[in-house]
Amino acid sequence: MHAITIPEPGGPQALVWAEVPDPVPGEGEVLVEVVASAVNRADILQRQGFYDPPPGASPYPGLECAGRVAAIGPAVSGWSVGDEVCALLAGGGYAEKVAVPAGQLLPVPKGVDLTRAAALPEVVCTVWSNVFMVAHLRPGETLLVHGGSSGIGTMAIQLAKAVGAKVAVTAGTRAKLERCAELGADILINYRDQDFVEEVKKATDGAGADVILDNMGAKYLDRNVRALAVNGRLAIIGMQGGAKAELNIGALLSKRAAVSATSLRARPLEEKAAIVAAVREHVWPLVDGGHVRPVVDREVPMPDAAEAHRIVEESGHVGKVLLVTSPA
Repeated sequence: MHAITIPEPGGPQALVWAEVPDPVPGEGEVLVEVVASAVNRADILQRQGFYDPPPGASPYPGLECAGRVAAIGPAVSGWSVGDEVCALLAGGGYAEKVAVPAGQLLPVPKGVDLTRAAALPEVVCTVWSNVFMVAHLRPGETLLVHGGSSGIGTMAIQLAKAVGAKVAVTAGTRAKLERCAELGADILINYRDQDFVEEVKKATDGAGADVILDNMGAKYLDRNVRALAVNGRLAIIGMQGGAKAELNIGALLSKRAAVSATSLRARPLEEKAAIVAAVREHVWPLVDGGHVRPVVDREVPMPDAAEAHRIVEESGHVGKVLLVTSPA
């Protein structure tokens, strides 16, 4: 098969479409013939040499995919050759085939074509596990999403609105904020010329956000704590703004607030399977019913993954950029 390889870390040109050995499904695994994958920020970090795959994972980038089951490994039930699926991966999505633990497979939802289904697994699992399983967002509460026009952000808006929450978002252009509003965002904040702490407080009668989903890390830590409501929960899922910052414990104590930080890729298989099962139970009915949809900016041929990485790094996109191996 062919896959995107990274012979040496570097810029987008470091991504090389090359012939590599076919994966073989092991015990508890399913072989998926990939139709599409999607670009995530973690893939860019891996390309740059800052985010190695966990032990035993595929060396190729790609944390999600959609395709068809091509083979079934030992001790797998519930799936058949030819099934159309999408999957959460620890790596290997930028390839024509990938071996996937069966617990990380999801059926393609109703009304979503096979290619666009590749935009779902990573963002849905990230949002559901952080905003709902960890931070316990409830109806009537306010969620602040940083990077509202990103893949994560566009999904967080839709899921929060589906459960009856109020949603505030930050983005850097009017056009991106307008797209967020189309998805249901209630409070639109341009981080280039507005203070998100002031804007969230103003929109909530001084209370603040009950839950904040943050991809920035250090740069936003102090302001995020100030933007939290009493009993607020800050869920950190990225470090685009740095890894180290000073935390005001006094401010946290005064609000009886909590800070959590999680990642998906290196979790044990059983934890990933539990998240995928929760997504199938709680989110897939929303997708099947048309209440939540993947947001796709564009599709790029997988051999041209370097161009897809450039697009994502320029941050002009809304939603996900897909890598397509073949027509669905």
